[in-house]
Amino acid sequence: MALPISMEGIEARARELGVDLSAVDLDSITLPAGEDFGILSDDEEVLRNEDPPELEMGLSNIIVVDNLPVVPPEKFEKLENVIRKIYSQIGAIKENGLWMPVNPETKKTYGYCFIEYNTPQEAELAREKTNGYKLDKSHIFAVNMLDDFEKYMKVPDTWTPAEIKPYAPGENLLKWLTDEKARDQFVIRAGTLTEVYWNDARKLAPELVFQKQYWTDSFIQWSPLGTYLATVHRQGSQVWGGENGFERLMRFAHPMVKLIDFSPGERFLVTYSSHEPSNPRDTHRVVLNVFDVRTGKVMRDFKGSADEFTTGGNIGVSGVSWPIFRWGGGKDDKYFARLGKNVISVYETNTFSLLDKKSLKVENVVDFSWSPTDPIISLFVPEMGGGNQPARVSLVQIPGKEELRQKNLFSVSDCKMYWQNNGEYLAVQVDRYTKTKKSTYTGFELFRIKERDIPIEVLELENKNDKIIAFAWEPKGHRFAIIHGDGPRPDVSFYTMRTSNNTSRVTKLTTLKAKQANALFWSPAGRFIVLAGLKGFNGQLEFYNVDELETMATGEHFMATDIMWDPTGRYLATAVTSVHEMENGFQIWSFNGKHLYKVSKDHFYQFIWRPRPPSLLTPEKEEEISKNLKKYSKKYEQEDQDAFNQLSEQERKRRTQLQEEWDSWVAKWRQIHEEERAYRRELRDGEASDEEEEYEAKEVEVEEVVDVTEEVLAFDLDQE
Repeated sequence: MALPISMEGIEARARELGVDLSAVDLDSITLPAGEDFGILSDDEEVLRNEDPPELEMGLSNIIVVDNLPVVPPEKFEKLENVIRKIYSQIGAIKENGLWMPVNPETKKTYGYCFIEYNTPQEAELAREKTNGYKLDKSHIFAVNMLDDFEKYMKVPDTWTPAEIKPYAPGENLLKWLTDEKARDQFVIRAGTLTEVYWNDARKLAPELVFQKQYWTDSFIQWSPLGTYLATVHRQGSQVWGGENGFERLMRFAHPMVKLIDFSPGERFLVTYSSHEPSNPRDTHRVVLNVFDVRTGKVMRDFKGSADEFTTGGNIGVSGVSWPIFRWGGGKDDKYFARLGKNVISVYETNTFSLLDKKSLKVENVVDFSWSPTDPIISLFVPEMGGGNQPARVSLVQIPGKEELRQKNLFSVSDCKMYWQNNGEYLAVQVDRYTKTKKSTYTGFELFRIKERDIPIEVLELENKNDKIIAFAWEPKGHRFAIIHGDGPRPDVSFYTMRTSNNTSRVTKLTTLKAKQANALFWSPAGRFIVLAGLKGFNGQLEFYNVDELETMATGEHFMATDIMWDPTGRYLATAVTSVHEMENGFQIWSFNGKHLYKVSKDHFYQFIWRPRPPSLLTPEKEEEISKNLKKYSKKYEQEDQDAFNQLSEQERKRRTQLQEEWDSWVAKWRQIHEEERAYRRELRDGEASDEEEEYEAKEVEVEEVVDVTEEVLAFDLDQE
């Protein structure tokens, strides 16, 4: 580990080498990834002052095992071999890393030993696995980290009451929502810069809010309600926000953190890291911390091998599915759960312990999902016993763990679950084998969650052999869209869960044939959708109005990799990230497909809209505003016109400035030309070549040879 060096030391060394530090651009220096050459950053320094990491004492990889048998010299080797056998299964013990002190008077052991591992993670795992290990009836191991002794030795002998600090008002974390122009913010990461902007569509350009270099070591992430912006560092994660720009609000110490995840209500932050074992045959060591966002306190930690966290979900870093913990529906953050082998472990945040102190046992369960609004879990169990026991989808109510509804499914090859964001509907996409089991076809089981007894409808496409490319529910609505087909230009179909007479029956609205689309992006406000062709379709965009069943506009963002609606559904962003080396940057479109502006950025990594919290208006108030929209819109139409006039005035001033610059340039060279008149006359022996009348215009006729080859041939024939 490099020793920290002070700035005075750097300056002294520079003088020795004859280097002028004032001529060095320190901001242009980029350290190799993971290297700091012993120079502490401001973040690192504070973290070390507040909570000194174990590595600084050099004892974090040593454990103390107590309550061992006290043995004479003849049994010393036997006891040492037993201990080594137990603890070498957990990790690699260093050479000469097992030491049992001996009483010099009695020549017997003291009843404890020290074990040194290669890494602190292995030592921590050994403590967890063997603390309370029963060697025999009289000897139950008590295992501690050697660091703990150092920590407890520093506890003062006399108690002093905690200092009560005076109340200081906190930051207004929602100030950004009071923007007079009702603009939305977004954050981008390009090169070493992270920047937050207002999306100013009236000016057809973004307006910079905040900018910082090297703000994060890997990625950035908004919290679900837009209150915090999280950054990720080698030492842990941090959240930023506030009334005036972005102040650091809290730090969460977690060395080598790789992934983070907020709870829906922003009360908690889950951080994840994995550490390579010293033995290559072992799996990665995983550490998960659940922090309270406001206080920074660790509410619960989870540790174990990567094998314990790989069940189900999308495989991510080091083979671990992410997010490992899935949060219960709603914004109260009461429950979170994880998938295990034959169990779903549900935890409550009041105690951060298992609900009812036991996991929900579900034999062979492979996937589950929470309702976005209610404490209801949908889970999928595949077929068992060679098809004798059918697959099933079940709905389970939490905290009672009672089953609300179950549907058995036969000949199932795969299953996906899609919740509508209001929690009113659940669509289960079921891939089934044909009778020959040589191919599959797809259908949908549609659950009406809010209706009595949760009725289920079955939906099959007209051509049930069509491959399902994409499925998406309309936010805050009752419609859904499906991209389906086997050809290079698939079809897009729209369905509704309500009919004109409001009966509970799924109905097809329309099918759009042969579209260049493989992804669906509904507006957050519903009604409008973008049919996007990514990857092989090179960024084709079609803006579609589902109310009117008509295309509003088409467009293209060549090589687009990401498409994101702003939280209000007014604007759409398309981006080309550094997945491609060329055309990096983003474009902003209106909801109806009008291209507004484009920003190019080299090494472009992320574009994320800042989420908004739910509206405080009641549904009745929103409906009233919608009915009287024309009355309210007059004010904003005038503001739009003023903004347009301002842009026109700015454009006029820009053109006038360009004209003035041109006239100034011409006048400058005319003056130079006039000043050199005498010199030019002298060069021409007194002839005034600048005068217009000194020139004569002559007409000169020039004969043009049309075809040289033919002329030459004719000449040769005449000679003959």
